[in-house]
Amino acid sequence: MKKLNKKVVVFSGSGMSAESGISTFRDTGGLWEQYRIEEVATPDAWRRNPDMVQTFYNMRRKQILEAEPNGAHRAIAELEKEFPLVVITQNIDDLHERAGSGNVVHLHGNITQAKSSGPDPDKKYYPIKGWELNLTDLCEDGYPLRPHVVWFGESVHMYNTARGEIENADILIVIGTSLQVYPAAGLIHYAPSHALKFLIDPHADELTVPGDFICLHHEATTGIRECIGLIKEKGDRF
Repeated sequence: MKKLNKKVVVFSGSGMSAESGISTFRDTGGLWEQYRIEEVATPDAWRRNPDMVQTFYNMRRKQILEAEPNGAHRAIAELEKEFPLVVITQNIDDLHERAGSGNVVHLHGNITQAKSSGPDPDKKYYPIKGWELNLTDLCEDGYPLRPHVVWFGESVHMYNTARGEIENADILIVIGTSLQVYPAAGLIHYAPSHALKFLIDPHADELTVPGDFICLHHEATTGIRECIGLIKEKGDRF
């Protein structure tokens, strides 16, 4: 199938994976309620209690590996067959890839990989076999491996890459993100003025986005299907 000459950028957040059973930060009764963020998701937490941090992310990794891509993940992968498409995700799961998306930028890391806990953590990423990472697992420089996750207080290594993709978008689809986590949330403002822009979220009317966004008040799967229909309907008229 010949791809259409319109670049699509999908910017996804935790609501994207909620239909796959993966807890968001704010879910009642979710894994995050059992821990305080400062205990498991900061560099200080790793220095104070690496065993607790490792255990927490092992639990998250196990949950993610047991989950399956949902209809929204699969619909986006199918859209890649018709358009040049990049997914920029704030999620640390690999569900976009497992659904078939071939070009995924992980802003906040990928929990199925590990990296060095030493001074140069982003030099190399190591695939994790299964769900468990141990403190005795070492990188090639001899430091214990830690989850490939951007913790609070750390720089977003892939931010400029993501910004460049959005700056060149013809179609921007923002889906399942509260747009409250910065600097990632600010990326939507780099979309060019000519781009066709969508926001998919059941609470879209509560989110602050520029006035040229088309807001679809749906969960991820229903919303992306409606969005794709609108894109195809508009065709080359934008």
